[in-house]
Amino acid sequence: MAKVKQNMIVSGLSGSLGKDHYARLMRDGRTIISTKPDFSNRQFSDAQLDQQSRMKQAAAYAKVASKENPVYAELAKGKAKNAYNVALGDWFNPPSIRRIEWRDGQVCVLVRDDVMVTSVTVAIVNEEGLRLEQGQLQLQLGGWWIYDSTTTGRIVVEAWDLAGNVTRQEFTPQDRSYSVWEKITSR
Repeated sequence: MAKVKQNMIVSGLSGSLGKDHYARLMRDGRTIISTKPDFSNRQFSDAQLDQQSRMKQAAAYAKVASKENPVYAELAKGKAKNAYNVALGDWFNPPSIRRIEWRDGQVCVLVRDDVMVTSVTVAIVNEEGLRLEQGQLQLQLGGWWIYDSTTTGRIVVEAWDLAGNVTRQEFTPQDRSYSVWEKITSR
C-alpha cells in the first residue's frame, strides 16, 4: 500500500486503477493506493446475514419515510445528517419506557424516543393473565402519557414510535395508592 501526500499526479485521485488496484482519497487529504481486496470466497455468518437483512429493511423504510414524514427533515435541519439518515436511525432505535407510576387508579408513563413516540397503550391483567381493562394513554405536558384505570392488577405498557418499533414493559404495583417502576440507566 502506498501513501501519497501532495503529489500533483495523484492528488484527488480515487477509484479503480486497472483490475488489481484502487485509489482512495482520505479526509485528511492523503491518497492511498492499494490492491483490491478479494471477496470471492467470503462466507457470511448467520448474524451477519441477519444484520444485512435488517439494514435492507431499514433502508427501505428510510427511503420512503424520509420523503413522506416531514418530522425527519425537521430533525435533520442544521445537522450533518439528512432526513434519510434520521429515518434510518429511527428504524433501529425503539422507544424507551423510562418510568411507570401508579397513582390512585391512574397509570402515568414516561416514554422517550429519538424521533417521536406515536402511541402508548396499557392493559391491566389479573394474576391468571386475563385482560381486565385496556386503553390508549393520552399525552400530557412534559412527555407523560396518562390513563385513568378502573381496575387494579399487573400493568402491561406498550409504546410505539414513528418507525413502527414497539417496546413492552410489565409492572405490578405493590401499593394500591402509589407505586413506581423505573428503568435503571447506567452512566
